[in-house]
Amino acid sequence: MSEPDTAVSEHDAADPVLYEVADHVATITLNRPDRMNAISVPMLRQLATRLSQADLDEDVRVVIITGAGRAFCAGLDIKDAMAGTGIGAGSAGGGGGGLRHQTTRDLPTIELFEMDTPVIGAINGAAAGYGLDLALGCDIRLVADDAKIITGFAKRGVVPESGGTWYLPRLLGWAKAAEIGFLGRNLTGAEAADMGLANRAVPKDEVLSTAQEWAAEIVANAPLAVQAMKRLFRHGLTEDFTSHSHHVLLQTMLLFQSKDFTEGITSFAEGREPRFTGR
Repeated sequence: MSEPDTAVSEHDAADPVLYEVADHVATITLNRPDRMNAISVPMLRQLATRLSQADLDEDVRVVIITGAGRAFCAGLDIKDAMAGTGIGAGSAGGGGGGLRHQTTRDLPTIELFEMDTPVIGAINGAAAGYGLDLALGCDIRLVADDAKIITGFAKRGVVPESGGTWYLPRLLGWAKAAEIGFLGRNLTGAEAADMGLANRAVPKDEVLSTAQEWAAEIVANAPLAVQAMKRLFRHGLTEDFTSHSHHVLLQTMLLFQSKDFTEGITSFAEGREPRFTGR
């Protein structure tokens, strides 16, 4: 893997999803600050494309997802849907736009779950609806302590449609998931961290920098091992212990053959920091 000296950006300022790669970290920024980064149809598709792009890029070892402006993501764009042009249009008298021809395989939350590259959610502000589900799909969540975490799906007559019903019981246990889902109370970022919905709550102006610090620590580790670990975490959710242990053994044997494993052992013996190449 090359060591980039400068950031690589693939966007213009008007893009609803910004994408930048620097120092093995891809930063994906939801970029509709005037709409609190509410998700439009083009934004949904572009986000899925960017996640796939990051996962396929051997130079990318960590992904950070964050929002422009004061919000992380306010959910699906209700104004567009009401106008008949957004997600859900056509389902309740809309104009038939939205995701009629979209499959679940094309959705960002599916891509997010299936990618092997670790993802840090830098939850810089409000996360509601789809935005909350998107945050839950990140491997690590760092949240602004005063951010609004809006869980009121039941207050709108819907359910968490993009992964929340799957993630919440696994992250928090059945009882806490029921508390969050059935009561639908808003949480602050600090409360979300206390409940286990986030890894850590930090001051708003430190969310992205903290995510970058954590990303740099991950980047310094062996990328093949980190990706394999995430893959095994995912498979372990549906495997019994014996089957999973077998898959871990097979993965370990493959990692033993990597240059990164040799570098890890050699650097330890020589008392120096390792220099991993992802090979």
